[in-house]
Amino acid sequence: MKLLTFIEDGQERLGVKTDRGVIHIAKALAAVPAGNADVPQTVHEVIEGGPFALTALQAYVDQALAAGGSEAYVLDEAGITYGPCVPHPNKIICVGLNYRKHAEETNAPIPQYPILFNKFNNTLTGHGQDVPLPVSVTSKVDYEAELVIVIGKKAKYVSKEAALDHVFGYCNVNDLSARDLQMRTQQWLLGKSCDGFSPLGPYLVTADEVGDPNNLAIRCIVNGEVRQNSNTSDMIFHCDEIVSYISQHMTLVPGDVILTGTPEGVVLGYPEEKQVYLKDGDVVTIEIEKLGSLTNRMVNEQA
Repeated sequence: MKLLTFIEDGQERLGVKTDRGVIHIAKALAAVPAGNADVPQTVHEVIEGGPFALTALQAYVDQALAAGGSEAYVLDEAGITYGPCVPHPNKIICVGLNYRKHAEETNAPIPQYPILFNKFNNTLTGHGQDVPLPVSVTSKVDYEAELVIVIGKKAKYVSKEAALDHVFGYCNVNDLSARDLQMRTQQWLLGKSCDGFSPLGPYLVTADEVGDPNNLAIRCIVNGEVRQNSNTSDMIFHCDEIVSYISQHMTLVPGDVILTGTPEGVVLGYPEEKQVYLKDGDVVTIEIEKLGSLTNRMVNEQA
């Protein structure tokens, strides 16, 4: 199933992408009562409700599509305003230097352990939204195509073999990075946490539809030019290893998101004389196999 969050009258709404369009769950429930079923109405209710919530939602979507008058609650995707597909994660955990060729292009040693850092909810935004470039403090904003793991079940001291059983699904992110701020100190956080620096979406795709998360094509396209073109198989630490490793040190809860690192092709990896960072008007698209395309335009932030 492909879930999404969209904004209507300032409110976050749950949508489900289908072949006929996006089901507006709240409007559908008003038109087609669900009977005794407890149908979740936000992405987080689906995630936190576990398999029962997902099953109830799928059954209701089938019911709503079969009912007459569905045009009242089946939306044309082109007309919706996206929010981040996971709008309120408890934790945003990131893995740095997790693709072998990316570590090589930046002349960094291959890590022996996952390099972990974090971002905050202020960085979250949706597909199609403009991302403000904070030009008063940085001139070196870089793109990073990344696969996101979304936790679906509480995880603590989880083995590698059981780790993916705790995953609800996956989505795209652009882990935007102000390289001058990132490298100013030994801590990367400042360069990673400007407003809007984590466009997330457009869809949260359930794990059953994705299959092996470490066998997915991943690309970043800037103004129509392919800049990153790789596969998640190039990860140094695969998704099961990442979830298991983090769970040894902190409890992961439903709705937590883990950004799993970026492949080669970022601006930082170019020779200095060829580095052209993102600028006002640039359009960046992140594409991961089975997860759709996430597109955002960069705009200079007004002080």
